[in-house]
Amino acid sequence: MNTVVDTNTAADTIAAPAPAATPAHLELQQVSLNYGQVRALQDVSLRVDTGSVVALIGANGAGKSSTLRAITGLSSVHQGQVLLNGSNVTGTPAHKLVEMGVAMVPEGRHVFPFMSIKDNLLMGAYTRADKGGIAADLERVLTRFPRLKERFSQQASSLSGGEQQMVAIGRALMAKPRLLLLDEPSLGIAPQFIRQIARTILEINRDDGVTIMLVEQNSRMALMISHYAYILATGRIELEGASRSLLDHPDIKRLYLGA
Repeated sequence: MNTVVDTNTAADTIAAPAPAATPAHLELQQVSLNYGQVRALQDVSLRVDTGSVVALIGANGAGKSSTLRAITGLSSVHQGQVLLNGSNVTGTPAHKLVEMGVAMVPEGRHVFPFMSIKDNLLMGAYTRADKGGIAADLERVLTRFPRLKERFSQQASSLSGGEQQMVAIGRALMAKPRLLLLDEPSLGIAPQFIRQIARTILEINRDDGVTIMLVEQNSRMALMISHYAYILATGRIELEGASRSLLDHPDIKRLYLGA
């Protein structure tokens, strides 16, 4: 069952907000990607406008994660371009993109299980040298996720799935991103954590000034918290539009919302 998120319910106010980042702008222009002889993406074009939350939804195997791999340089683009703030970054290594303000929360969380929450979070700041800024951002992450503060010295392996997702999001925020890519953040998470994570995504966009691309199978949640959405099927964009309008689209309701 998809969890419905009340986007009008504000989470706890985050103390001492940092100056807003300059949000990034992302564009894919007719991107195709192959795995051997298999075409995973075919002429995918999409935009994530500055300061927006854009959702990419679709069934399993539709090409959602492949789109993120194309953006982050983890898979080679066969044709087309990935543009970040108007510059061609096609094939740029992931670590270079982090330095350019792009951070990704991978599917399945992928925390460092035998490291403490503290060390997991600090791993996100490995490209930074501003010790004062790192300390301030760490405090902001812990204020945003009080559970992590309570368990600060525990190994990440001792946390629930929802708590590990908080660590993964917090680690990405420690990179001080301008563009945040989220791959299935609700996957395998208990409903109460899904609601908190959804509210956190809204806060990161609104309060921290971060552009967000959200890849999700929980279509209802994704459409409720995003501004615009693309529907991906068998490696192609089948439909796009304002998220609220897609919530009422008969094909979307039938295929993705269980209506």
